[in-house]
Amino acid sequence: MLHTRTTPAERRSALRKRLAEDRLLMMPGALNPLSARLIQDTGFEAAYLSGAVLAADLGLPDIGLTTSTEIAARAQQTTRVTDLPVLIDADTGFGEPVNAARTVQLMEDAGLAGLHLEDQVNPKRCGHLDGKSVVPREEMIRRVRAAVDARRDPGFLLMARTDARAVEGLAAAIDRARAYVDAGADAVFPEALADESEFAAFRAAVDVPLLANMTEFGKGRLLDARTLRDLGYDIALYPVTLLRLAMGAVEDGLRTLSAEGTQESLLPRMQNRSRLYRLLGYEEYTAFDSAVFDFTLPHGT
Repeated sequence: MLHTRTTPAERRSALRKRLAEDRLLMMPGALNPLSARLIQDTGFEAAYLSGAVLAADLGLPDIGLTTSTEIAARAQQTTRVTDLPVLIDADTGFGEPVNAARTVQLMEDAGLAGLHLEDQVNPKRCGHLDGKSVVPREEMIRRVRAAVDARRDPGFLLMARTDARAVEGLAAAIDRARAYVDAGADAVFPEALADESEFAAFRAAVDVPLLANMTEFGKGRLLDARTLRDLGYDIALYPVTLLRLAMGAVEDGLRTLSAEGTQESLLPRMQNRSRLYRLLGYEEYTAFDSAVFDFTLPHGT
């Protein structure tokens, strides 16, 4: 059956244990529940839900237009189908510290393993765009403390993201990160660092798990897993990779269909029916109802 066989507590414990190991955790961003299942099926150990992807899925830009209840609902749909721990982008907490507190509990209820909150003003913008603004450090500290106070499961990971590098400089971003850890953050996400020396400086200054955002077309160059591991980072995040791959393929496919009047030339690029049905677990459902999977697929489909 296509559902998780683990509890939220087990997944949260798994993420904590994995971050305690001296090896990099590669974390792709799911674009829908089925892709989260595919992330698990291909051997990754955790998945991510990006605020930018969740917004794009609704046809919206990543400028704080989604709500906490919308992303909690999407998160629950995702955690239902994967045994992997899932980390979610909770933007600024969707308002004041009391909103951040409610957001934490919504995400706990959705079965997530953790979330990150950022220090941008509300509404926020994509972390790799110019013109960002950050709230005063004390305001973000209140946001983090509210999240910590609202957390009911101590295994739920609370990560603080700082966007201050692009606004106030590297030293200020490091100072903020330390203050957020002192306020109770379990891990830190330094956004839009410029180069390897800045990643190294953050690692030297902050003694909690660190996340490196390897988003495409961003401020910094893409670093491979070995480099990030050598720099001492704990998570390599690929938040929008699957969405960009999928939408690129969809766009190319539509152009081909329009130009050729048939999808015949696209067949080798498609996931075939057999693979999709295996991923969906059709045969497992026969244990409940033999009428669900009582057919034979033609060879090669």
